[in-house]
Amino acid sequence: METRTETDEQLVRAIGHGDQQALARAFDRYAATLTRYAWAVVESRPDVEEAVQDSFLTLWQRASTLELPADTMLPWLLVVCRNHALNVGRKQARRRGVELPEELPAPDDHAEAAERLRWVRDEIAALPETDRRICELCLLEGHSYAEAAQLLGLSVGAVTQRVARSRARLRKAVMHDEH
Repeated sequence: METRTETDEQLVRAIGHGDQQALARAFDRYAATLTRYAWAVVESRPDVEEAVQDSFLTLWQRASTLELPADTMLPWLLVVCRNHALNVGRKQARRRGVELPEELPAPDDHAEAAERLRWVRDEIAALPETDRRICELCLLEGHSYAEAAQLLGLSVGAVTQRVARSRARLRKAVMHDEH
């Protein structure tokens, strides 16, 4: 439970000395404000949560050297949150930039199309069994991550991570093979 008379300066000093409860009190005091602020910068709940979490991690890491210019740590936290949110946004933009467009022009020659797909299918076949099955379900058959998770007895998070890893591997193969 937060002590109302505890100043931000006292919280920062306690956090700087490794007091995890002080960090929890700072979180209780400012997490809602940082969350609202992060929503103005990024577009998805996971990105907002990442920006807020990273902001408090930064507070934990820097509290021992942090000098508050005012009686509150809120301005400092807002700047840190903004920077983390912008970084998350840039990371998302890079991901969108390397994803394939929804509509790709089909090759004119059937043999050329078959050859292009051969090595993609070979790469999928070379994946570990679970990753291969997830690719087949999500990327080829169009199942949602939740459906694939249920079919395979995995969590949605595990499916998401495996799809991301498989896409990166396939993207690398595409870039290497297209030279």
